[in-house]
Amino acid sequence: MNTSPLIERLLDDRSHHIEFNGHLSNHVKHAVVALARLGAAPERIKDYYESYATLTTYGYGLEPARPAKSEVTDDNWREYLGRRYDFTALCEYFDRKERELGLDEVVRRYVPELVPGWVGAFTHATIHLGWALDIGNRWMAVEGLAYMVFSYVPSHPERAGDPAEGPADAGPVDSLLRVAGAWDADREALTAWAREIGTVPENGPLPEGIHPELARSGLQYRNARMLAEGHPLIDAVPSWIAAQPVETSWEQLYEAVTVLYLSRPGDFVLLHLLTSLHALEQIAARLSEEQHRTVLTSYWTGMLGVVFALADFPKRDKLAALHAAFAGAADAGDTAVWAPDWRLTTARSFEEEEEHNPKLVYVMRRMWERTGQRSLYRHAAAQFTATPALPPSFEQPPNE
Repeated sequence: MNTSPLIERLLDDRSHHIEFNGHLSNHVKHAVVALARLGAAPERIKDYYESYATLTTYGYGLEPARPAKSEVTDDNWREYLGRRYDFTALCEYFDRKERELGLDEVVRRYVPELVPGWVGAFTHATIHLGWALDIGNRWMAVEGLAYMVFSYVPSHPERAGDPAEGPADAGPVDSLLRVAGAWDADREALTAWAREIGTVPENGPLPEGIHPELARSGLQYRNARMLAEGHPLIDAVPSWIAAQPVETSWEQLYEAVTVLYLSRPGDFVLLHLLTSLHALEQIAARLSEEQHRTVLTSYWTGMLGVVFALADFPKRDKLAALHAAFAGAADAGDTAVWAPDWRLTTARSFEEEEEHNPKLVYVMRRMWERTGQRSLYRHAAAQFTATPALPPSFEQPPNE
């Protein structure tokens, strides 16, 4: 994609660390991609970038880039997985590898090992890489690869069942409804179980493999613990992943996850499942078909892990009713008929300090165009989110 020199300069910027105040992700380049894709004026994007760097929606400014403290090599890069250590050294490593091999080859070589950890940093490392590939920026992609190593949280793919032998659901919506029905049948027990798993111990050590900074997060701790614990409903990979073309699976996944989002419109957690879905589709497009299906499997199990960690799975009847309401609904007329509606939604997103909202609009508009103007995506695009309040754990300093 051809972008303006200003956009390239912003995406090439190396002046800020990838996180701030501990584990909070630096989202500013994600916003640049979304705003550019939605057609915002370059100066508007520059203003957003500078304002965000000065004061994010969480009330903190971005932090300066940190000098490298070690050397990452072909022999030791796996030792950095999930350690949240030396992001700059990881960037230097992937910068060298990209110059040696080219970006597509680096993605093919490293992503299959990294994608089981895609939920790390609350999916933002994956978003950083996938959205960099969307807009075609080399340095942002290098950062994304480094961030996926830095924040890696395993989803334990060794537990995942064989899709060829998994539940014979017709597609992702049917799988979602099956899991929701299982929650409805045992909601009280599953809720108590998920809450117990997601509770940070008041005394004593953290569970093995959990970085202390994740405990300070709360949300990321719950996700990491749920993925470590697993559940038969999460690990039973449905057969449609192996049985149908990958293009069909992606399109059906967008439908299922958008229905999930509309069951709780504006939900901050569920919105990330849409923007990271777009990221993973961009990443998977660079892989072999076998690896592509592995990405689909990782998304499915990771997505369920995130929803399970909420300890309150949306009810099946509501999901089924929303799916039925939107299943055959398409916006009549050509694209020009609906252009004013999209212009208003896009204009609203440009005025939002919360950058997740233009990202939502971009992904939903893209799907609306891709699917013959399905009403589902236009309605979801307008359901904006708000920055959540930070938990009391932020009264403690970062664990770094």
